[in-house]
Amino acid sequence: MAKQFVECLQRYKLPEFSAEWGAIKRGIEKENLRVSPEGHISLTSHPRALGSALTNPYITTDFSEALLEFITPASPDIAECLKVLENIHRFTLQNLENDEMFWVSSMPSLLNAEADIPIAQYGVSNIGKLKTLYRQGLNHRYGNLMQIVAGLHYNFSMPECFWEPYQAMCKHQGKLQHFRTEKYLHLIRNFHRYSWLLIYLFGASPAACKSFVDGREHSLKKFDEYSLYLPYATCLRMSSLGYKSDAQKSLFVCYNELETYVNCLHKAMHTPYPKYEAIGQKEEDNYLQMNTSLLQLENEFYSTIRPKRNVKSGERPLQALTDNGIEYVEVRALDLNPYAPLGIDAEQIRFLDIFLLHCLLAESALCNEREFFEVASNLTKVVEHGRDPQLVLNLESSPISKKDWANQLMDDFVHSATILDHINGGDMYTHSLNNQIRKIENPELTPSGRMISEMKEGQLSFFEFSMQQSRIHRNFLSDGELDKEANRHMQETSMYSTEKQKRIESADTLNFDEFLEQWNKF
Repeated sequence: MAKQFVECLQRYKLPEFSAEWGAIKRGIEKENLRVSPEGHISLTSHPRALGSALTNPYITTDFSEALLEFITPASPDIAECLKVLENIHRFTLQNLENDEMFWVSSMPSLLNAEADIPIAQYGVSNIGKLKTLYRQGLNHRYGNLMQIVAGLHYNFSMPECFWEPYQAMCKHQGKLQHFRTEKYLHLIRNFHRYSWLLIYLFGASPAACKSFVDGREHSLKKFDEYSLYLPYATCLRMSSLGYKSDAQKSLFVCYNELETYVNCLHKAMHTPYPKYEAIGQKEEDNYLQMNTSLLQLENEFYSTIRPKRNVKSGERPLQALTDNGIEYVEVRALDLNPYAPLGIDAEQIRFLDIFLLHCLLAESALCNEREFFEVASNLTKVVEHGRDPQLVLNLESSPISKKDWANQLMDDFVHSATILDHINGGDMYTHSLNNQIRKIENPELTPSGRMISEMKEGQLSFFEFSMQQSRIHRNFLSDGELDKEANRHMQETSMYSTEKQKRIESADTLNFDEFLEQWNKF
């Protein structure tokens, strides 16, 4: 083992890897669609017992009042991170009304009319109105359907104690902040190159309800009377039917330097887009969208990973990145796992850590426009045909079998898995890696493969499969006990968040027109 560990260090040109460097900080943001016991999307307002969606640090909403978002603090302990996520699930489920439950699939349940999907509300403060207006803009630009597709975001950062010694190992001269930013961009470039593998391994949206595509062009095939699918699909959430923007297809975002990335998004936020100009910013006295630019704000850029920094109240994300550099990365390519009560489990987290640590430590060539669109093409192929054993991707403009490339990557990931096992003790990371390798050999072991197999064998529609899993997980979370201390903490946090929202609302000094004008000037 010692020799193997040394060889793994040599792979990354590291003289050492201290145990404390393994205290990776990870946080989870999970979207959950509230549905009725019959599986219909909830049309009710955000439950009052959950506090303010504007200020509750654990429970907020995404696009719709029905689309909850659960947020864990960053933690170096996988078990602790999952325990907090479980507590949030249990507390929320206890406080849902009308026997509602969480929909376990990324693709939504049976749909009511689009107009019925309630857009999230955040109160009467300027920042609250802005958050709602942003979502109204998304509705006008892309429609409601795309916005209720649910996913899971995984936040990853190395511990503070890692960076200074690593900078010395890399013989990098200059400020530590600049070095850390440079290395996170290094990680992001590699992530883009290999992210298709995560889509294959963890994609769990190979089918959808027929109602989801009513009136829309699509290439899906009939699965049964109520469901559509693609035979080898992995992640329709990331397809043209899901969380994507045709307007952004031609947008080349470069991750070679932070300044380039910031400038690209800043330009998109100030470049009028004809289709959105046709919508208009206002209709009489009512705002329709924040502005008519290609992006209303930074978060409208749809990417599988984002460089991030915690921001202060009222601070713009791009400005925070410019001033203080990248603090962590947010992985956005993950479906909800319908077989896990929390949408993710410890085994998947360990593989994400293996994957991301390798992306950070391995060599990372600068990106260019050709590769940027090659990466996008590979992603689309795996999204729609990932389980096809004959699928061919492109690597540096040359064709390569998906299976061969996946096995090459797994052979390299052994190095980061071994390092993580060595410093944490045991073999849990290698165990996770081996389970993913088995999915390469047998696509039916992937979540998307399992779903299609079970739907066929059980003669289940996508809706019936999702309802079955939703009920199983509701029963598990309902039967388990939320300890008194955790329950008290969640109740107090919810109450405090409501008071905090009121203070924000009473502190406003500008009217909303003035506030929005200043916001759009950034």
